[in-house]
Amino acid sequence: GVAMNEVQQIVDSLPGQFGLEWSGLSYEERQSGDQAAGLYALSVLIVFLALAALYESWAVPLAVILAVPLGVLGTVMAAKLFGIPNDVYFQVALLTTVGLASKNAILIVEFAQDLKHEGMNLLQAVSVAARQRFRPIVMTSMAFILGVSPLAFNDGAGAASQNAIGISVIGGMLASTIIAILFVPMFYVAVEKLFHRKQHQDNQQAIEQK
Repeated sequence: GVAMNEVQQIVDSLPGQFGLEWSGLSYEERQSGDQAAGLYALSVLIVFLALAALYESWAVPLAVILAVPLGVLGTVMAAKLFGIPNDVYFQVALLTTVGLASKNAILIVEFAQDLKHEGMNLLQAVSVAARQRFRPIVMTSMAFILGVSPLAFNDGAGAASQNAIGISVIGGMLASTIIAILFVPMFYVAVEKLFHRKQHQDNQQAIEQK
């Protein structure tokens, strides 16, 4: 990718009407780069539909999907910090982060949903869920980070591609773990109050009558 960009700059600096066309693997790389935005959108849509089927709701999965940008932010920051280019390996890491960030949010949202169905009020349910799911989230995240560490620190043949995936995924995992634990409960409360306001008002009136 870096070599292709350098060739493009050289051609652009030449006088006269010079053009540049790619073929083979280079052409396919350019084509796949143009499809990246659509692939990201499709991956988020698939995660959302799977969560909608799981929770039997269109509103609750939003609390999980809102955690995805936090993980993506960590991936992008790690790539910028270590000078990782926006190539196919970085795109693989970015798509992986979408699933990982959703996984951490699911642990909190699903537990909060169960507690709310058992009769807890919204704030109490999400508070208990965040506290009780903190250790499982940290443990599973640490296990995954240690699992991809060999990719991040490899210096042998093909190290550049492995480093790109490992470092980017670790950055996304750290962000989705540290930041999401704080923000996912807020997202869940906001979504519940926005889409289920009438239900919460009825529940509050029932409690006051008792």
